[in-house]
Amino acid sequence: MSNQIPFETPGSRPGVRGPGRPKIRILVVDDSVVIRRFLAHALNEEPGFEVVGFAVNGAQALTKAAELKPDVITLDIEMPEMDGLETVRRLRQQASKACVIMCSTLTSRGASATIDALVMGANDYVTKPCHNGPMEAALKTLTDELVPKIRQFFDPHLAVPRLPAAAASSPRKTAAPLAAGPHFVKAPLPKIVAIGVSTGGPTALMEIMRQFPASFPLPVVIVQHMPPLFTKLLADRLNDQCSLEVMEASAGLPVKAGRVVIAPGDFHMRLRRSTSKEVSVVLDQGPQENSCRPAVDVLFRSVGELYDGAAIGVILTGMGQDGLHGVEQLKSKGAYIVAQDRSSSVVWGMPGAVVEAGLADAVLGLREVVPEIFRQVAR
Repeated sequence: MSNQIPFETPGSRPGVRGPGRPKIRILVVDDSVVIRRFLAHALNEEPGFEVVGFAVNGAQALTKAAELKPDVITLDIEMPEMDGLETVRRLRQQASKACVIMCSTLTSRGASATIDALVMGANDYVTKPCHNGPMEAALKTLTDELVPKIRQFFDPHLAVPRLPAAAASSPRKTAAPLAAGPHFVKAPLPKIVAIGVSTGGPTALMEIMRQFPASFPLPVVIVQHMPPLFTKLLADRLNDQCSLEVMEASAGLPVKAGRVVIAPGDFHMRLRRSTSKEVSVVLDQGPQENSCRPAVDVLFRSVGELYDGAAIGVILTGMGQDGLHGVEQLKSKGAYIVAQDRSSSVVWGMPGAVVEAGLADAVLGLREVVPEIFRQVAR
């Protein structure tokens, strides 16, 4: 790959991303000319991508978004005149359907602003390359992270096909009945709620966690795919906005009713029961599973082993299939499984995999997930 970066000339050639499919149109927003050129070069090199415009601040981005109607907006956080947070807020007020991917520095300030942007409606984020070192290495790092983030919203191979139209039209959808046999047993009364989520997670978690009252009688454990620092900030945001106590997990932290525990970035989270019968957190940095650490599968397997199926497993929006094997184990022990539906998911990979495997007891819109949890707890 050449180190030479082209001038900022948006692509204009018609193209396809498969038979009869138009290219994914991208608007790049950043006050740094170096970053704009990096992104233009990286994205225009990708088959099926086309950078159709640039903006140097949020005010320009709003104008360009209305004019060009891009499919994707890569959005810097720190910009003059109008920063990325205000831009996200206004884009969503204007009902823009563009997928917004935040570009932030991997610092405490950058991570905090990124969490705010995700809660406001941004779809995903990438971290900017440092300006030190070879340009080619920085460009490759950015490309390797950004390209899959964009493709996840459009590539049918990264998500599971839609439910049949008849199922999708039902307000409360359920999976097809599971085949009778010894593999699946009736769900016992739940003693814990375990949640797995990835792309679109901060917004989804904020919406559902606000519905839980302080008197909720079960513990809640969560894996959200995020790096270190981000998970702590997400837990703090949720704790500020929710009635339940929300904490990033630490080794030995008790898991108890009314407490929400989020796995820390770069650590798998498991649960164990001590001789006093208290359940607490165990953390490790074992091998990644499904290219993830923390992994939903790791947590769900642990919940299945410890609670023997007396659990509610919830799979929310996210790319890939992390959580599928963990759900299989939970389901085999009699746990009740809820999957988010496609229409309310940012990416229907993780919940879609569970639905297609016939493991979901309920397939629900995001706003229906917590009422269903309450129904199962009240049994």
